[in-house]
Amino acid sequence: MRPLAYKVHPYQWATIGKEISHIQNATLENVKKFFFQHYAPNNAILVIAGNIDKQQVIDLAEKWFSPIDARNVPERKLSSEPTQKQERKSEVERGVPFDAIFKTYHMCSRNHEDFYAMDIISDIMANGKSSRLYQQLVQKKKLFSEINAYITGDIDPGLLVVSGNLMKNITMKTAEDAINEELDKLKTEWVKEHELNKVKNKVESTMIFSMTNVLNKAMNLAFYELLGDAGNFNTEIEKYREVSPVTIKDMANTMLQPENCSTLYYLSKKH
Repeated sequence: MRPLAYKVHPYQWATIGKEISHIQNATLENVKKFFFQHYAPNNAILVIAGNIDKQQVIDLAEKWFSPIDARNVPERKLSSEPTQKQERKSEVERGVPFDAIFKTYHMCSRNHEDFYAMDIISDIMANGKSSRLYQQLVQKKKLFSEINAYITGDIDPGLLVVSGNLMKNITMKTAEDAINEELDKLKTEWVKEHELNKVKNKVESTMIFSMTNVLNKAMNLAFYELLGDAGNFNTEIEKYREVSPVTIKDMANTMLQPENCSTLYYLSKKH
């Protein structure tokens, strides 16, 4: 799916490598070079969370980290993915029990103001059994056994992904047409306030409950510091609250276009 959606940006391959030979051919020298280029104190974010003594944390950090020299960390320069201007499609056949479809749409980066509307769109479509895709395509029309919509949440411009496992004897065209029909409703119809508020409330409750866990607090603070400012986590809920039906309709008409879409047909081998 990723190599279909990305042609230039490194997001086209997994972190562990694009193919098994990347691991097999890695030498100890390669690994050491990469480690010493990037795993440096001046390229790290340290977060301490929990019932701690501030001075003790400072003392321990100085004890264990101050002897490690700063290094010349390479500047992060990744190739920008060009705007996709033509619909892409690919078909593969694998030894899986059921056919599946994956549709991806390019979207903004994690720090962009439009991120929140795109996240809300993914939740409206497929967050829980009361969501649109589940209600219409799983429960009512029985076209899919399972269907999902999510955003990758990447720091650089990412993807909105719609994926589903087809029921037996459902054609790929029928399944794809049904997905497109539901997505098109976001372009032509206003999202009702009660539906929007339901999704926003779920987002807010998820974020609040996540903060009851010390590890989640630490990870959130580290991630938002990586994005630029750990304090921005405190304003996230308000940014989701500001998403309006107008914003959703605008984003749907901008992003959910055929020329911005890459579709992977994942077919099960017929025996």
